[in-house]
Amino acid sequence: MKMTDSLNPWQKGGTGMENIMIVSSSEKGTTFFSDILTPMSACQITAVKSCGEARRILMDRDFDLVIVDSPLRDETGESFARHVASNGITQVILVVKKELYEEMASACERDGILTVAKPINKYVFWSALSLARAAHNRIKKVHSENTQLKQKIEDIRIVDRAKCLLISLLGMSEKEAHRYLEKQAMDMRITKREVAERILNTYEN
Repeated sequence: MKMTDSLNPWQKGGTGMENIMIVSSSEKGTTFFSDILTPMSACQITAVKSCGEARRILMDRDFDLVIVDSPLRDETGESFARHVASNGITQVILVVKKELYEEMASACERDGILTVAKPINKYVFWSALSLARAAHNRIKKVHSENTQLKQKIEDIRIVDRAKCLLISLLGMSEKEAHRYLEKQAMDMRITKREVAERILNTYEN
């Protein structure tokens, strides 16, 4: 059975990635990837022609996905792909010449980079996009959970510091200090951390 665009798994769901960068020295390459991505979702596409230009943009902006169409004017693309993959939660698809595919795929796999060989079959590319989206969503979830955990740990640290001040300076017991923080938070309709920060600002400054 002949495959058609109706089998494109992205047509209904979109890429799930809002900001995508295409790094390609070729107008043909940029057009190819843009034509695949644009109809699928409301993603914002940024196209650049060199790794140097891409690096400068990445210093100020975050991207969900970076597509590297190698070779490029200033680099092979492999080192740049690894650089991007090592920072943050950005997913990377590295497109390489067919004769370099096995070597590049093996070298970049440990960095979580998806490698696709030229000439590009758009159905294979859709599969790579699907894998990139799944990985991006998983890493984003873990990153969010880690951020929330760090926030909770910092909240506990600040609340405990405030309790110590209430105990040492006002002679409260640990239980009294705990109840005081809870009551203040409830009465003022703010978090215990905010109450704790006010106490720290009052007695530590």
